[in-house]
Amino acid sequence: MKLRDELPVDHRLATVYRVGAALCGVILLVFACLGFADGLGFFETDGARVAGLTSNGLLSLISLCVGLLLLGGAVVGGNVASTLNMIVGATFVLSGFVHLFLLDRPANILDFSMSNVVFSFVMGLLIVTFGMYGRVSGGLPHDNPYWRSRHPEQARREAEAAVPALSGGVNPRPRRAISVRRAPRPSGRP
Repeated sequence: MKLRDELPVDHRLATVYRVGAALCGVILLVFACLGFADGLGFFETDGARVAGLTSNGLLSLISLCVGLLLLGGAVVGGNVASTLNMIVGATFVLSGFVHLFLLDRPANILDFSMSNVVFSFVMGLLIVTFGMYGRVSGGLPHDNPYWRSRHPEQARREAEAAVPALSGGVNPRPRRAISVRRAPRPSGRP
């Protein structure tokens, strides 16, 4: 069984995945374009700022590639966009932790500052939230495709029970008759 076999087919949540990937992809593309427009050196670490973040040519190139990747996921949509959002978002969070350790060290080749680390955490959590929306929770509604794929037997039973009710047919599980006991009436007046 492959991973794609476990995931439900495209569904109404695909719009959320597409919008999330497209929005974050456009933000990264704008940042990359501003970096290229400033003519930053590829490995400069002198603290040149673009949109409030330090940047260099390498960070602009990485932002461009990731932005295009997210836009590609938005075009494809569905489970691809969701999975891509989760992977890219987790990578951003991991990058924030790595660069937090690398601040003010010679290995900081992307010229990260504390504002970049915060941006990496925020952007990563935003992207991963878009990817996990409606997919990861203990309280998913029963019409959610991920809930149905995790509980196939119960979903099948609920679907079978809903079909007769919708078609006006006979319910396969007849209801028991409820008998009502009435209190005896008093025979005389006081």
